[in-house]
Amino acid sequence: MRKTLPLLAAVLLGLQALSASAGYQLKHLEPAFWWAGMKNQQLQLLVHGERIAELEPSIDYAGVSIEKITRVDNPNYLFIDLELGERVKPGEFTLQFQKAGKTRLSYPYPLLPRAVGSAQRDSFDPSDVIYLITPDRFANGDPANDEIGGMQDKPNRAHKDGRHGGDLQGVINHLDYISEMGFTQIWLNPVLQNDQPHASYHGYAITDFYQVDKRYGSNRLYRELSEKAKPKGLGLIMDMVLNHTGSEHWWMKDLPTKDWINYDGQFVPTTHKRESLHDPHGVASDRQQFSDGWFVPTMPDLNQKNPLVATYLIQNSIWWVEFAGLSGIRVDTYSYPDRQFLAEWTRRLTEEYPKLNIVGEEWSLNPAIVAYWQRGKNNHDGYVSHLPSLMDFPLQNAVVEGFSEEERWDTGLRKIYDSLASDFLYADPYNLVVFPDNHDMSRIYTQLNEDFACFKMAIAYFLTTRGIPQLFYGTEILMSNPGTEDHGFIRTDFPGGWPDDTVNAFTGKALSPLQREAQDFTRHLLHWRKQTPAIHQGKLTHYSPDGGTYAYFRHDGNRKVMVVFNKNDSPKQLPLDRFREVLKDTRSGRDVFTGEPVDLAETLPLPPRSVRIIETE
Repeated sequence: MRKTLPLLAAVLLGLQALSASAGYQLKHLEPAFWWAGMKNQQLQLLVHGERIAELEPSIDYAGVSIEKITRVDNPNYLFIDLELGERVKPGEFTLQFQKAGKTRLSYPYPLLPRAVGSAQRDSFDPSDVIYLITPDRFANGDPANDEIGGMQDKPNRAHKDGRHGGDLQGVINHLDYISEMGFTQIWLNPVLQNDQPHASYHGYAITDFYQVDKRYGSNRLYRELSEKAKPKGLGLIMDMVLNHTGSEHWWMKDLPTKDWINYDGQFVPTTHKRESLHDPHGVASDRQQFSDGWFVPTMPDLNQKNPLVATYLIQNSIWWVEFAGLSGIRVDTYSYPDRQFLAEWTRRLTEEYPKLNIVGEEWSLNPAIVAYWQRGKNNHDGYVSHLPSLMDFPLQNAVVEGFSEEERWDTGLRKIYDSLASDFLYADPYNLVVFPDNHDMSRIYTQLNEDFACFKMAIAYFLTTRGIPQLFYGTEILMSNPGTEDHGFIRTDFPGGWPDDTVNAFTGKALSPLQREAQDFTRHLLHWRKQTPAIHQGKLTHYSPDGGTYAYFRHDGNRKVMVVFNKNDSPKQLPLDRFREVLKDTRSGRDVFTGEPVDLAETLPLPPRSVRIIETE
């Protein structure tokens, strides 16, 4: 592949010059290359060029045939459906475009060999902990790409919504830090081209689905990040956007079809009322405006009911998994696209990669609505999903309330207990992604009113409960956003990622004592978690909160882990008789934080406002 891609770039440059002289222009052909030996043998090419529909494509290559040619209202597009036979060999075939018996354009199309074991690649699971990074705000590894000629939205580190210069090289430079902290997966907010005029750093207004933004690096550097992360025990999860595109995407100036964008390309806002999809008393118009409405005018909503759009998005996702060696996918605003498209998208991805974990964002505090989308759920309307995982927003909210509210019969720790008690709604609650915060909400330290004891309890909870934990960059050093919920401040720069930073969290330089304690606390738990199978695959058994204390166990038949929280301002002696149905004859354990032995015969001493984690054999 390393030899083929530069050749492809050279061929394309020559082709553009030839195209102009022949009166036709080939501006885009996507995907630009594919792989032999994929499970699905169909491949659809989007071809865009001046009056390209006037030409007739042809191929002469063993095992590859043109099954269908689709011409649309716009004569500048052709959609070519190829059949790639089971025994087709890697190589390069020529796609010719002819008119009146003469070849007017030709395109050398690489068909690459797949990496060994690609289809059965490992993915993230409950043994992992995910580190979420906003790349522009993490580390500037290559100042030379801060500003790219011809691209909008110039660098402005002083502005909260400006581009600050963080990039893929910055992530590569600090892989050791991420690994040494104890993380095992990296999720980057989108890194694809966002050539928008303002606030483009977040990455969710994509203007080219096949190109990494040059201010972050390149496609090759993205793959290099994936390759360099693997030996350090780190997988790479890609943040994918299926619902919308950026208003400056190249096709917005020359749409393939009239219905490529919802509402005829005119801004109609989504209602954000995801409940309308499930409401037995609801109306079709409410459901349509939720799914087809736009987020903002700069994010046109894609029409996945158009089969050409649907195929484009499905193939693009597969292309990135294969090209970059991804270990998983996170899907933005999961419930907003067309439901039947989502079912087919997840089916195709998991058919191609049976072990691939995919987590969807369904930001609802109602577990019944979140559970609807998980694979294996027997839904009220017969909808069949193939999505393995979801973000557990209900539990996130419950934990914040649980550790910050006053303890009464219906508040405080009861909120956490009640949230987990709703796990019967999920087809697989152990595969949900659990998290204290993310890039779209206040930092957990802020949500907990900068109460350090509550912070430690919350982090300990998310790293020991069921599911797959995810932490946001900077959570480990108490990054916060007091007095504001503005995303530009929530996604502030990680200290030490820029040469002139006076504080460096990568090395610990100038961190406050409390920040160091938080970082050490998180690191200790992450490394302990790595070596504790009972947390990865063990059952969770919890007891209802009592008197400001809450206890649960993770146990797998070989080992037990007891986790106990004391929210009270005073120490407690916790009687252990209540827990004998899980502890059974166990009379001793080891404190995970101190390493000291713990007597589990009668009572367990609990310091005020603390968490204790006890390992037993």
